[in-house]
Amino acid sequence: MTGPVVPSVGFVITTRERPREKPPTATRRRLLRHAPLAAGALLLAVTLVVGHLMRERGGLPIDAVPPFHTIPRLLVLPMWPAVAYGALMVAVLPRLARARWRRALPLAWVAAIGWAVSLAATDGVSRIWTTLTTKYDYLAGLPAVGADPLRWLRGFATHLSAYPEHVKGHPPLPVLVIWALDRIGLHGPVPEAALVIAAGCAAVPAVAVTVRLMSGENAARRALPFLVLSPMAMFVATSMDALFLGVTAWSVALIALAAHRGTRAPRTAALAGGLLLGAAPYLSYALLTVGALVVVVLVSARTSWRMIGWAAAGALVVPAAMTAGGFWWPDGVFATSGAWAASAGGNRPYAYFLFGDLAVLAACLGPAVLAGLGRLRGARAWALPAAALTAVVVLDLVGITRGEVERIWLPYAAWMVTATTALRPPARGWLAAQAATALVMQATLGSPW
Repeated sequence: MTGPVVPSVGFVITTRERPREKPPTATRRRLLRHAPLAAGALLLAVTLVVGHLMRERGGLPIDAVPPFHTIPRLLVLPMWPAVAYGALMVAVLPRLARARWRRALPLAWVAAIGWAVSLAATDGVSRIWTTLTTKYDYLAGLPAVGADPLRWLRGFATHLSAYPEHVKGHPPLPVLVIWALDRIGLHGPVPEAALVIAAGCAAVPAVAVTVRLMSGENAARRALPFLVLSPMAMFVATSMDALFLGVTAWSVALIALAAHRGTRAPRTAALAGGLLLGAAPYLSYALLTVGALVVVVLVSARTSWRMIGWAAAGALVVPAAMTAGGFWWPDGVFATSGAWAASAGGNRPYAYFLFGDLAVLAACLGPAVLAGLGRLRGARAWALPAAALTAVVVLDLVGITRGEVERIWLPYAAWMVTATTALRPPARGWLAAQAATALVMQATLGSPW
């Protein structure tokens, strides 16, 4: 026997819901994906046209192909070895990226060396080291150091006007590195070229290691082929700035290793990373903003204050040593600023190169990186490219990098290449586009470096 059915009474509380945002349409998503690539291409085209018109009217006398600091040319037959190597890398690199991680990193480093050398060798193999022997380069400043580097260091800022152009434009550490090579018996441009190429290409595994720690191994493997086959490689085998690239890349990578759990000897990694980071502003004044990348790594890992302290201790070593040796960094900045303002470079129009320098960056990054920027999703994926781009924009706005940035952007461009983690592997089409961009630039633009 059942009782009477009692209807239940419910209370419904209604709330005023916020209208949901409409999801982006397919057309809008497509436009957003292609926006960076289109903007980069448009910026490059406009600055090339405007630069040509300004040069015709005498406004840019020291740049033959503004915004690039290059001369126009056309190489055909000398390009074939580089074309063949590029085609081989397009076929091989996606497979290399799937190899065992400990094997993939050194193989990528060797592949990057081959790419940089093959591009530089289109002007003759000897050009790889003869570019370091000009009257403007660091080797030309070596006699002034003599047997007493401390005396030279103390008078560096005072006697800056007597030094070669590249020595004037940088702190004293690059010359001291070459002096140290010379003192241990590695004389002349060939050992310097070997150091520059090895260090510059070592940025490839350094960036890959950092990406693996921050975004996972799959993301690092997707970026690895693009780190190797980059258009910016055409300036790696011919410029001392490639050494700066390697030093800064490993400073960030070592601090990232120290900040993440599971690293053996994290204190040693923190000290070593800090040491390289502290050396960076004494290699180039434009490397002070590399600290933005380190901050991103530390915030991402939520590392302990103790580990930050070890990195900070390492970062103080070089500044303390240079100051004790008689070189005060702010004095160097002011002396170099004065020398640059009095040179032909100081006459470059700020307004033009404010955009022109970014156009050069877009060309050196290549279409795949710009396409990757339009496809990135999530804070972690954006962290490294955004930090590098912020550093570049700050330097660009300040105006101390007005022209001749093909090599100056190297330490920052490498981190922006990590945007290619957004491209679906094997992405051979995009990889071929990167190789083609580098080959076209090498064939049509004659660089002084």
